[in-house]
Amino acid sequence: MTTVLDTTDHRTRQVRRTLWLGFALQLAVAAVPLIDLATFDSITEHVRAAYPDWSAEDVALDRDAITWSLTGIGVLGCVGWLVAVALAKRPNASRITVTALFAIGLMTSLTLLSMGGEGYDLVVPLAHGLLALLPLLAGLAAVVAVWRRR
Repeated sequence: MTTVLDTTDHRTRQVRRTLWLGFALQLAVAAVPLIDLATFDSITEHVRAAYPDWSAEDVALDRDAITWSLTGIGVLGCVGWLVAVALAKRPNASRITVTALFAIGLMTSLTLLSMGGEGYDLVVPLAHGLLALLPLLAGLAAVVAVWRRR
């Protein structure tokens, strides 16, 4: 026989699993710019394509700004996921928190995908911007899960 408490505990566990998945995806997204910097260095090529006349030092400065901005945004996203996990057992708090953090994440991701400037069509390389959408899938699932929970 299933009791209300069992159902609530099951839903809370389901929400927490979704939030931990989001945290893991966000952590991966935060690490990708640093991995790229150490291996493929596609951000440098992106900057060089936008500003072919720049010196290597100027390209490196812009590359570092983009890389560390993406990493910093990713780390802040991780903090948001951890806050949501901590509040997952409190239905009203988790509904508000998860929904607000999803909205912030969505706006941040859309900004990364649309922000241009001077020589750039997009400041953030498209691949990095699209990758930033991955945690939003878990975020959307979490929003649905917290609002379905009773």
